[in-house]
Amino acid sequence: MPLSVEEKIYDIGEPTEDSPVLITSNWSLTYFIVSAEIEGSKVASYLLVKDTEGLGVLTGWAAGKFNGDSIAPFVRKCGIEGRTKTRKLVIPGLTARIRGELGEALPGWEIVVGPREASEIPAFLPGFAATLKK
Repeated sequence: MPLSVEEKIYDIGEPTEDSPVLITSNWSLTYFIVSAEIEGSKVASYLLVKDTEGLGVLTGWAAGKFNGDSIAPFVRKCGIEGRTKTRKLVIPGLTARIRGELGEALPGWEIVVGPREASEIPAFLPGFAATLKK
């Protein structure tokens, strides 16, 4: 298994302009676990995968590769703004401390702190997705 996956938008299911947008790092284990939990939730979503040089979310944050200054330019250039109208970005709960700086770096987006563990995504995502359709 490769240590990292490509930085890009991954469609989980068949997302629409009202689907949730989540972000994670490009460490392959993290990607496969998070994408599997999103699939298990049965909620079509966009998963943004940020290049952290193959580091996990917390290690990437500690290394300065998963923070507001690095995530904001990726969100702007990856094309997600043309695919969704929700403008809510779910960040991993373990990186809740970047919420403020990321919100400042991404005006017009609401930064939502998601679950601390990927295993909590199936319980979180259906309720969150319902709020996007209102």
